[in-house]
Amino acid sequence: MVGLSDDTPEELARFRDKYELNFPLAGDASHKTLEAYGVWQEKTMYGVKKMGIVRTTFILDAEGRIERVFPKVKVDGHIREVLQALGA
Repeated sequence: MVGLSDDTPEELARFRDKYELNFPLAGDASHKTLEAYGVWQEKTMYGVKKMGIVRTTFILDAEGRIERVFPKVKVDGHIREVLQALGA
């Protein structure tokens, strides 16, 4: 598992430490990978449109091919969905 965002390495380290995450986080300031996965999109928050990441989970096979996509993820309960999809 890897978390990807457009944050700086310092911001990612603080986030990882704050939430005691046990998986790596990667930054993509250029948005190249975020765009390739289709998750860098226009979003509206409080009536203001801006570009940002649409939280999405991808399950990849051993060759790196996408097996399953969970679009517009809500944090609550999501881990259960993913574990079920993985057969855990």
